[in-house]
Amino acid sequence: MEFLFILSYLMDKPLKSDIEFYVINKVKEKRENANISQSELAVRLEVSNGFIGQVESSKYPAKYNLNHINKLSIIFNCSPKDFMPDNHLNE
Repeated sequence: MEFLFILSYLMDKPLKSDIEFYVINKVKEKRENANISQSELAVRLEVSNGFIGQVESSKYPAKYNLNHINKLSIIFNCSPKDFMPDNHLNE
């Protein structure tokens, strides 16, 4: 993982795309509105304790996949579509 960070830094390329940041921010917004800590969400999502922090940080390449989004929709009692923008994002 550290190699990816260094490679991305050297190429001056963000570790996450605009759409990935959008999804991450939607999850974070729902998490904070529900008063759920990163650790508690990690337990519910069945991922490592530090995973949510890495996802929410721009310093790590960690991000949610479609299986995470599906499980997050169950956790937050919403549609998986609620984590996606209504229209495409220009990258």
